[in-house]
Amino acid sequence: MTTRIVVVDDHPVVRAGIVGLLAGEPDLVVVGEAADGEQAVALVEREEPDVVLMDLRMPVLDGAGATERLLRTRPATRVVVLTTYETDADILRAVEAGASGYLLKDTPRDELVAAVRAVAHGETVLAPSVARRLVEQLRHAPERLTPRELEVLRGVARGRTNAQIGADLYITEATVKTHLLRVFGKLGVDDRTHAVTVALERGILPSL
Repeated sequence: MTTRIVVVDDHPVVRAGIVGLLAGEPDLVVVGEAADGEQAVALVEREEPDVVLMDLRMPVLDGAGATERLLRTRPATRVVVLTTYETDADILRAVEAGASGYLLKDTPRDELVAAVRAVAHGETVLAPSVARRLVEQLRHAPERLTPRELEVLRGVARGRTNAQIGADLYITEATVKTHLLRVFGKLGVDDRTHAVTVALERGILPSL
């Protein structure tokens, strides 16, 4: 099965380098390139790729904004952020937008190719340094849930699936999963049932 890929980066040389790294893989084909987020959204609508390799900081519309917009209309598309930045704010924005992966541009070729294949098959890929930062953020996050996290948790308490919660709140299923992961981290639980139980016990979720 061939995986169709769109490469998004505002630097032409970088785009050419990424395309070159993927060249020669019979199951991977680059179907388009974009220089900013607006171009990326339009290109994804036209080409319907399986995976988008998305730069984070770009003119017109940045990577997180483009990710959120394109996933509204094409939720099956998998977005992997490929950037030089790994600040906490950058990571959270990308993950909350629905990105399925976050890699750094110094990722070795073999790891990048493997990551594209993994994401195309529904997995999540994170650079080791990014994964550590995300885990630390969740571990030390305050217990107070954001309004959106509460909305997602209420949906869980009502027995709604992630897909149904996403439809109710007009967000992608991937974004629902991200909110749930943050809820789990804040409440110190590892599944949906315990999250609802703990939230009710602590008065975080007073009514359904």
